[in-house]
Amino acid sequence: MGTSTEPCDVVVLGAGASGLAAALSAHEHGARVRVLEKSALVGGSAAISGGVVWVPDNPAMRRAGQNDSRDAALAYFRSLAGDALDESVLTAFVDQGPEALRFLEQHTALEWEVLDGYPDYYLDRPGALPYGGRALDSGLFSFERLGPWRERVRDNGNPYRLKLGETPLGGGTGQLGTETIAQRLAADERGFGQSLVGALLEACLARDIEPELNTDVVGLQREGERVIGVEVRSESGSIRVEARGGVLICTGGFEWDEALCRTFLRGPLDAPASPPTNRGDGLRLAMSVGAQLGNMTSAWWAPTLAIPGDDWFGVQRAAPVLIERTAPHSLIVNRRGQRFCNEAANYSALAGALHYRDPNAYDAVNLPCWLVFDATFRERYPVGPLMPGQPTPAWLLERPTLAELAQALDIDADSLEATVARFNGHAAAGRDPDFERGASPYDLFYGDRSRAGTAATLGPLEKPPFFAVELKSGALGTNGGPRTDPDGRVLDVHGAVIEGLFAAGNAMAGPTAHVYAGAGGTLGPALTFGYLAGRAAARQRVNQAPRTA
Repeated sequence: MGTSTEPCDVVVLGAGASGLAAALSAHEHGARVRVLEKSALVGGSAAISGGVVWVPDNPAMRRAGQNDSRDAALAYFRSLAGDALDESVLTAFVDQGPEALRFLEQHTALEWEVLDGYPDYYLDRPGALPYGGRALDSGLFSFERLGPWRERVRDNGNPYRLKLGETPLGGGTGQLGTETIAQRLAADERGFGQSLVGALLEACLARDIEPELNTDVVGLQREGERVIGVEVRSESGSIRVEARGGVLICTGGFEWDEALCRTFLRGPLDAPASPPTNRGDGLRLAMSVGAQLGNMTSAWWAPTLAIPGDDWFGVQRAAPVLIERTAPHSLIVNRRGQRFCNEAANYSALAGALHYRDPNAYDAVNLPCWLVFDATFRERYPVGPLMPGQPTPAWLLERPTLAELAQALDIDADSLEATVARFNGHAAAGRDPDFERGASPYDLFYGDRSRAGTAATLGPLEKPPFFAVELKSGALGTNGGPRTDPDGRVLDVHGAVIEGLFAAGNAMAGPTAHVYAGAGGTLGPALTFGYLAGRAAARQRVNQAPRTA
């Protein structure tokens, strides 16, 4: 086994948002940094995400004249998670999140923009903001600035050159002039998570931090109880990369590893909406040196749509379902043909309904489930990649009557017809007493806001033909992993710091526990702890004497 001859103070594992932020932070605090990425592409889950970042009392809010406070943010989380929270780690996120964003604005091309009117997800809780401010758009970034690296960022498959805030997902119309679109296409300007990752990558490249792709880290190196580097497997054999400041695990979650999911998660995870490279590599590394684990039963849950034949590196691709289940003239039913939730509720909270197990049936009775809608919906709203007016594909079930639709789904026709009739009555009255769909401002955000009041989400299913598509129990990623202190230093099973080992992003035990506070609830903590862990590792390196092979 050889030893890397390239000078290095800090090794970052993973080139997603948290890893790139950690590398930039470590560099700016004086460290020599290497970024090791096991895949052939940069960006991880962030690159295919909406790129929204949720941070309380953030710089963009201040610029927009909006008010927020740490006390309000802390009260919000405490009301939702209580004893599940590590107060010191949560407080680090709330207090240091704004500083992390200011740092990234100072050292990258990023300039955060408030998503106008985007509410927090749990508006009945103290500290929630009903009219937004904490959810931020990453804006636009020209991939021409990346040179040859523009082809090495994981693509989100979105051909449109829009900021998220310009689309219905972010509160916009999705309509821009042809001249504007042409200009953005010519400059290869991208929004969503592409913008976020592109700006972070550009900043790293400008500092001669080039992610080392297709690099498989197979173990941690230790000297006594301290982590001093990693073992890397390459075509030429195994080498050891030493890092005096430490090793930062930013490798994403474990949602694509069936054994880990079966062991830890509280409910089924059938179709993750994340890259299939998220297989728990960092989790296993941390476990190998005795890390204490936390939040392991949870994930960033979301109902997803998995279209047969839409493969992604040999596995089924899936996408979160947002607008489809919120727009009027639609509802969700289980295999009994019954509604079981507020379809317009936030995606993370819906997991509770999907995972519900009947204690008498010993079964998750709400799975499988289907989004059901009528011809009015089909004429007006998208279903995944399917736009209004396009021919009905094989993966979307279409039948002339509800009874025939029920028969095709193998559910009781009388039950489905009764469910739709009851829902139609609620839609006509403008109130859903069964599940309060439309009662919260959040319920209306993804609905048809050309319609006033609850009509934005409540509309009857009356016009044939009728349609159905199965929804899966999915996730944006898991959020359990090694517990850390407020600087991102990994703790052992006794609560002591494992010197030289750090974690951030979905590879760490979530700073907000199981709570997805609002849009960007993953990326806000990920960037914050990437910043904090990178800074801590850089500062720690000064206490370590240079090593030789």
